[in-house]
This record gives sequence, C-alpha cells and structure tokens, in this order.
Amino acid sequence: MSDQDVSRIIRSLLEDIVSNEIQPVLARLKSEQKDNRRIFRMMAEMVTGMEALSGLPDAVTVFGTARCKPQEDLYRIARNMGKRFAQEGYAVITGGGPGVMEAVNRGASEAGGISVGLNIVLPTEQEPNKYSNLKLMFRYFFIRKVMFVKYTGALVVLPGGLGTMDELFESLTLKQTGKMQKYPIILYDSSYWGGLVTWIRERMVKEGFLTEKEMDLLTVMDDPEEIIAAVHRYSQEQKARKEPWVSYVEPEDFS
Repeated sequence: MSDQDVSRIIRSLLEDIVSNEIQPVLARLKSEQKDNRRIFRMMAEMVTGMEALSGLPDAVTVFGTARCKPQEDLYRIARNMGKRFAQEGYAVITGGGPGVMEAVNRGASEAGGISVGLNIVLPTEQEPNKYSNLKLMFRYFFIRKVMFVKYTGALVVLPGGLGTMDELFESLTLKQTGKMQKYPIILYDSSYWGGLVTWIRERMVKEGFLTEKEMDLLTVMDDPEEIIAAVHRYSQEQKARKEPWVSYVEPEDFS
C-alpha cells in the first residue's frame, strides 16, 4: 500500500469521525448554550418587567387592534378612554404599538397619567408608539402576557384581530381557572363582539363545553363612561374589603 493510499484512508477515517461523532457533539453543545442564553434572557425580561411595574398605582389593561388610524372613530374612542382612565387616577397598560394601543396611551399621556406600553419584537406592525411614558420591550410573548395581568386590576378589550383574541381568551382562561379570581373583563362594542358571544352561548354552552355561569366571566358594554364607572366601582369595592387590587394569584396561594 502506497503512502498516498494510507493518507487517503486516514483522511477518510478522520472525515467520518468529524462528521458522525464530533460535529453532532458540537452541535448539541451549541444548542444547549443557546437554550442557556435564552433562559437568562427570559429571566432578565421577567425581572425587568416586575421591577418596572410593581410600583404602579391602580391600573387598567386595554387591548385592541394595531390596525386603526387616528382619523377613525375607534381611535378617537380609545384615546378618550385612555384620557378618562387617567383623569380617574388609573395607569393604563397597552401593548405599546400603533392603533388602539397608541390611542389609549396617547389619551392617558395627554391627561398627565401613567401610560405604559409593553411592546414586543415582531417582524411587522409592532413599532413602539411615542405616547407611552413608561416603555418596556419584550422578546417573549408569554412574559409580556404576565405583565399585562399581574399589575392590573381590570381588562378592557376593544375590537381587534388575532392578537386581541389571543389576549382575551388567555385572560378568560386565567379567570376561569382561578388564577385571576376577581378580575373584570369588559368587551367594548356589542356590535363587534355580539356575534362571538352569541356563538359561545349557542355552541359552547349548548354543547356542554362551557356553563351558563361561566358566561359571567366577561361583560359587554357600549358606553365608555359605563366602563370607567364599572372599573372604578370594582376598585372601590376591593378597597372597602381591604382586598388587594392586583388579582393575579401566585401558585403558593393555593396551598
């Protein structure tokens, strides 16, 4: 066997070892390092959010579409709602983006209130609006969702799309399962939400997937001032009973 043959065999064996043994180990280590970095990023986001929001006064979270413009009625209504909440002494919390989120933040900021925007890194739509005077940026949806509910005492949902639906139904599930025991969830505009509520009642309830009592998890209202009054009434009732305004339940509370 010539030296060239020996070299070719050795090279082939080395390539086989690198390809089938060394590279998979390196890839696994690299993946584990990514997971470790991701865990620390998650922790950092959670800690940053908690530190920033734990000192808020009574707050209301408002959800709604990113796809409405300043000249539209929905934007005007959302802007006035943010203003009115601020005038009543409540901080407002939104997703920090355009559309309804911008309008609510704008109204609260213009009224001199605390206007919180919890933004998310997305490839489209979600540019931070300029009206939130307390801004946080999140990479992870699930951490952002914790912040939406942990430091607020009521949820108001304006018309919106998939993101709004996601936030609404996750909040309803938290309330249904007792993770949020005393948490008003108010849908604004029966002309928008009526079909959904009717479908839930006629399909989910009738087919036994939901009870009629569980329909009380949410309320539909058409008057923004009625919404403000309902949130304020709930807040005052909580304070009269000396119960915490923040209604997010930690797991140890069940023990």
